[in-house]
Amino acid sequence: MEKQLKILSLCLIFGFLFVALVKDITKPHEIRKINVNGECLTSVPKDRTAITLRVTTLDKNAAKSMKAATEKMAAITDYLKTVDVKMQTTEFNSYEKTRWNRATETDENLGIETTIAVEVSAKDPEIIASVLNKYAGQPDVFTNNLRMFTSQETLKPAMEKCLGIAVKDARTRANALVATDGLKAGKLLNVSYGNVSYEERPVANYRLMGAKMATAESFDTGGSIVGKDTEITVTVSATFEIK
Repeated sequence: MEKQLKILSLCLIFGFLFVALVKDITKPHEIRKINVNGECLTSVPKDRTAITLRVTTLDKNAAKSMKAATEKMAAITDYLKTVDVKMQTTEFNSYEKTRWNRATETDENLGIETTIAVEVSAKDPEIIASVLNKYAGQPDVFTNNLRMFTSQETLKPAMEKCLGIAVKDARTRANALVATDGLKAGKLLNVSYGNVSYEERPVANYRLMGAKMATAESFDTGGSIVGKDTEITVTVSATFEIK
């Protein structure tokens, strides 16, 4: 009986050892990870020049005010269709315009003012210069917001490339952090984009603009617009396996 108990005890001990061994063998290997940030700073040239043409008409009769504005803008757009530009209507509204009369201390009704604005852009700045020359000084036509910008066709691939550079930068930083232990960053496990932005820096020098633009008088548009490149900033948070 005692011998049987010893055998049973040994079987139980070996059983526990076997279960513990199997459990340790089947236990999944814990992956060591490292999380770092990566960054990309780049710039792309501004490839389009834009101007806003605004038609503003005023009349006591609302219908006449709107008719005058739409006819004037229609004539403008008909011309713009003959040149290599892109157009986008940015404003169309009609409202009652008033002016404060200091003598009577009341609002004076001036009539119905209608405003239609269209943004015109082109790859060639000289085309915008010709548009400015054509409409400068015309009654009821005003120009503003002369600027250079980077088109989406140019901006999108540049930003996508910058994202890839930011991930590579994160891997470089991860390798630098684990190199002291003789390790390196392995498989990319996860990545999230913390910030993707671009900044249209102000135009540095307007040679197409003059002080007379404010009064819509004729002015010389010779020369060109010089602007700084569009700056792109991308940051990512990446997790790598440590090998």
